[in-house]
Amino acid sequence: MFAGASSLNVPLFSTNGFPMLGKNAGNIRECNAGRTNFATNKSTGMDASLPTDKHIIKHVAVAGNIGAGKTTLSELLARHFGWEVHYENTENNPYLADFYLDMKRWSFNLQVFFLSSRYQQIIQIQQGNRTIIQDRTIYEDAFIFAPNLADMGLMERRDFENYTTLFQSIVSQIKAPDLMIYLKAGIPTLVEHIQMRGRDYEGSISIDYLRRLNDRYDNWINNYNAGKLLVINVDDIDFQNKMEDAGKVVEMVNAELHGLF
Repeated sequence: MFAGASSLNVPLFSTNGFPMLGKNAGNIRECNAGRTNFATNKSTGMDASLPTDKHIIKHVAVAGNIGAGKTTLSELLARHFGWEVHYENTENNPYLADFYLDMKRWSFNLQVFFLSSRYQQIIQIQQGNRTIIQDRTIYEDAFIFAPNLADMGLMERRDFENYTTLFQSIVSQIKAPDLMIYLKAGIPTLVEHIQMRGRDYEGSISIDYLRRLNDRYDNWINNYNAGKLLVINVDDIDFQNKMEDAGKVVEMVNAELHGLF
């Protein structure tokens, strides 16, 4: 057991059974101010070097468990490359409050809302002419959170099967992200990040719940073949607090994007 873990060790059924909420949720924010050059004695600005006669990067997605650093990385990369961030839509979610009161009754409705919201985001991305970085993906709802709710007994099996069929129909009509970035983090790192940001509604998240989600994430990523994938081990790199690590991440993303051509 590591320091601070006991404060999150509460009954599993009281945890968030759905994608992490963020203070910036529900918004689309353009992060093009204060662009940072992390490289030494050379420009790393990817947007200026993208060839206009080849495939244009439209969609970069960031996936990861609660507390992995998705929003932080999305905003860092958006500032550097001049991208636009699409956040998770929770402010206008008509099911969220009801879900907290009765998870089993409203879990299906909530997950369908998130699925619809992300589908609309992806359609906007594919029809647009800008590079969008998406904070959490449509895949995480279907492969991580919805099945976890079902296994916890908080979503009826027939509802989960209906949801899965709907998801499969949707993903057959959309393109995978040009680049999927997965933030892999161990439980101690996740707990440290969750405690540092101090969100009240995350205080009930248990260690067991985070571990179950991590197992699902690992299984999903190990079988992900829809497109280009970059895995960043957050246990070994602190892009939020260390400029050198932030620069490494920018270079990793830059290299992956160049490799797409």
